[in-house]
Amino acid sequence: MRISVKVKTNARESRVEKIGDNDYMVMVKEPPKQGRANVALLKLLSRHFEGRARIVSGVTSRKKIIEIKK
Repeated sequence: MRISVKVKTNARESRVEKIGDNDYMVMVKEPPKQGRANVALLKLLSRHFEGRARIVSGVTSRKKIIEIKK
């Protein structure tokens, strides 16, 4: 399954919000430095969807395409 994600970094709490059919807003506490926000994003999505998440496109962008395998 592929989803579109908009990431907000430096949030007060980490959470996942569904905003469309395959569109999600994900907030992570970590800053976007040295890939820390991406690591936190993948961990959070893996737990949320109970599968393995990887970034397909948008590694350095706020808008990303994520693939989730169960």
